[in-house]
Amino acid sequence: MIGILKDLIVALRYLTRLPVPVVTYMPDSLARAAKFFPVVGLVVAAGAVALNRILSSHVDRTIAALLVLSYLVLVTGGLHEDGLADAADGFGAGWSKERILEIMHDSRIGSYGAIALTLSLLGRYVLLGHLPLLKFSSYVIAAHVLCRWTTLPLGFFLPPATGHDGQGAQVARRVSITSLIFGTLFTFGVCYWQLRNASWIPVSATAAVTLASGLYYKNQIGGVTGDCFGATNQLSEIAVYVCGVLVG
Repeated sequence: MIGILKDLIVALRYLTRLPVPVVTYMPDSLARAAKFFPVVGLVVAAGAVALNRILSSHVDRTIAALLVLSYLVLVTGGLHEDGLADAADGFGAGWSKERILEIMHDSRIGSYGAIALTLSLLGRYVLLGHLPLLKFSSYVIAAHVLCRWTTLPLGFFLPPATGHDGQGAQVARRVSITSLIFGTLFTFGVCYWQLRNASWIPVSATAAVTLASGLYYKNQIGGVTGDCFGATNQLSEIAVYVCGVLVG
């Protein structure tokens, strides 16, 4: 029981800026904590849902969408946005595996990263503002559980692209089958709880994004990095919002 609690705390500390206790960090801590990534997504989404409910009766939907999006960026410290920007720079400007990884490792943001980050923020702002009001909570919860679930299959099937360096290497090929099954059952269960028979649509969209991005990473750099996890996370969140706007 104590081990499970420590894994949850590690997941919360890694994925959010929420105040949680400090725990002893071991080499395999992040890989063991990965099973709770979708749980963290539920926690993050709960805050967004609560904020939207408070704001919806007082401000215009566009303002509420902007404030909800700001909360989502702040509560995660821009972790996934940073991954998306670095990945866009690397894959956009790199011409070989070595060059792609070198660019992704550079903390400076380039034109590809700036464009990707701008489109991500703008796209999510527009989509959050156009989600059906009665389904807003359901799609936000589904989006944040699903987008964090993507790390599990990527981390289970793909090796680290950078050997044993970087945070991505702590998860790549280190996610156990037990963690994958637990995280998947939890994620799909939450999606069905929120969307019932329509849950297969965002689930399928997220699975397609995960598969496509995973194959792309494998082809381009032979595996995944922490930035790849962040990029797929962002693309999946957007995909679920698109499903919400189109399906309603």
